[in-house]
Amino acid sequence: MEGSLFKVVFLLLVLGLVNTLVNGQGTRVGFYSSTCSQAESIVKSTVAGHVNSDSTLAPGLLRMHFHDCFVQGCDASVLISGSGTEKTAFANLNLRGYEVIDDAKTKLEAACPGVVSCADILALAARDSVVLSGGLSWQVPTGRRDGRVSQASDANNLPRPSDSVDVQKQKFTAKGLNTQDLVTLVGGHTIGTTACQFFSNRLYNFTTNGAADPSIDPTFLSQLQTLCPQNSGATNRVAFDTGSQNKFDNSYYANLRNGRGVLQSDQALWNDASTKIFVQRYLGLRGLLGLTFNVEFGRSMVKMSNIEVKTGTAGEIRKICSAFN
Repeated sequence: MEGSLFKVVFLLLVLGLVNTLVNGQGTRVGFYSSTCSQAESIVKSTVAGHVNSDSTLAPGLLRMHFHDCFVQGCDASVLISGSGTEKTAFANLNLRGYEVIDDAKTKLEAACPGVVSCADILALAARDSVVLSGGLSWQVPTGRRDGRVSQASDANNLPRPSDSVDVQKQKFTAKGLNTQDLVTLVGGHTIGTTACQFFSNRLYNFTTNGAADPSIDPTFLSQLQTLCPQNSGATNRVAFDTGSQNKFDNSYYANLRNGRGVLQSDQALWNDASTKIFVQRYLGLRGLLGLTFNVEFGRSMVKMSNIEVKTGTAGEIRKICSAFN
């Protein structure tokens, strides 16, 4: 009898853990099933229409969701327009895809007025962008509400291109994300580009004797210097994942192994033992328990998308994503 009771309790604990991994505090998969059953399909078709016309919007939407969640939680505070808002912070000046979210919101308001939050639209759009880029899908828990605060100063603690691994780990830990989540989520750089101004310091006068960052592959260094000339070309765009910038795959990690990480913070993941182990596991290197990037990415995204969410009666459901009600 006691043994049977133990098994039942253990099973309930396991089921509870699984439910927590898929559904967050106050969010759940299928939140709109009875109030706006077409919500996810409307977002999906809207994102597809835009991304099929401009594939660069996929990494843009993924990055926007990341930046939103790391400031005030996943509450669409990054979407608010106006002086001194998050959108105006230096780290957010190059975010793209606002028009996609606005388009989806317009369609959702026509179908289900006042029901679907902008925060949920952004979470769904990020997932759909990954799928459209060749990645695997995952179930997105919904039920977030939109925040009522958006301040540029709050964006100061976003991860930066020059952050060391220790600093990156501190920032992720503060949001309830572990080292594997860090390496996995930064793997979103498998799609998209960055501007020369965010890494050109590595190409010229990086060391005390005026040399470039020694962790850069010499051949790759020459390519980067051509794309980003010294003292010019600050806004020139360079792919994060050389040779595979439009495909969601694990080649980003192979580039780190080969000294072809573009950002200093990216290459640092290979140069630090605590993060290198996860890069190696994603590459399936011999002697290590492998990890499947596409699967783990979805799991880490669910964790990230539940950072400090507002649910229940907190926040609001905006009528327009760029303005508070």
